[in-house]
Amino acid sequence: MMGLLSTVTELDPERQQPAVQRPLADCWRDIHGKDAWLGMLDPVDPLLRAELIRYGKMAQVCYDAFESQPLSKNFGGCKFTRSDLFKSLKMENLGYEVTVFLKSKISRSRKFFGKPAKWMGYVGVSNDEKSKHLGRRDIAIAWRGTSTFSEWLTDFKDVLVPISPDQDPKVMVEMGFLHLYTDKDETCKDKYSVREQILNEVKRLIQLYRDEELSISITGHSLGSALAILSAHDIVKSVLNTMDGRVLPVCVFSFSGPRVGNNKFKEKLEELGVKVLRVVNVNDIVPRLPGILFNEKMSKGVEKFIKSLPCIHKRWTYTHVGVELTVGHKIQCERLEQIKDAHELKTLLRLLENDSTVAIS
Repeated sequence: MMGLLSTVTELDPERQQPAVQRPLADCWRDIHGKDAWLGMLDPVDPLLRAELIRYGKMAQVCYDAFESQPLSKNFGGCKFTRSDLFKSLKMENLGYEVTVFLKSKISRSRKFFGKPAKWMGYVGVSNDEKSKHLGRRDIAIAWRGTSTFSEWLTDFKDVLVPISPDQDPKVMVEMGFLHLYTDKDETCKDKYSVREQILNEVKRLIQLYRDEELSISITGHSLGSALAILSAHDIVKSVLNTMDGRVLPVCVFSFSGPRVGNNKFKEKLEELGVKVLRVVNVNDIVPRLPGILFNEKMSKGVEKFIKSLPCIHKRWTYTHVGVELTVGHKIQCERLEQIKDAHELKTLLRLLENDSTVAIS
């Protein structure tokens, strides 16, 4: 799961998209997966395509603003302030205001090598003008993907563990993702885990805009996709999206995301009503991980055999969640540069922009 070398502004801002006939304000719930995107993926609905590109660019901001130079005093942080984030990247047209930065708190016992990254993304809310266009006030959460060596090591901790001690222990997710999401560093002045930061800010924003139509949209690329799915689970599990008899829709727009948990976790997300649309490049290897051998695509015979080995079945059998939209045409990626390019968010968004390269699986 690699960091990107490109920026949001390198994506062609003037590229013409297919004509969008319906006002977004009239059909945003369909875009948000009300009917699991039935009839919207083959061919891809033009309005859905435009929204996927928009949320993808919000995820790309996390890479462009991340200070990845190890010698920098601000290594692992954000290059810009909250108020200047979109302006500095010439992305003011997104129409969102950043309300809080998300910072990881990897505990000392889990620091493998060097200084851990701190800045993981942001929470934003649509401004008045954008909210009118969207048909609701949108609370958006954007997560950054893997960019540092310590995060790579976290990604490789691919054994399944219970997601929480206070729910069914059979609901399991990848240990590395969970640690990054829930860890605290007691030596820090701000001791909140990134999970707690998310829940506190979403609760605050929902109360602030309680009299308006609201949605919660979560996006991320690579590792950020996994964190997006975990945070969506927690927001709904904590009943933060239920207010005055209303249930606020929670949707994840995932890009190049890995598997996150087991089949019980998938079932729990479906039970909670979390909608997930996963956009993947057909040539990208990351969405095949973890669980490259034991996953939802196993034959019945292999599945039966694995179930006879409880240790393997319990700890290393993964299942993708949500609905998958695959883009691109299959090619043989033999060079490291090709493998890297196939995983880049920039590449994925360009494939989405190109109407002729979209395929469904």
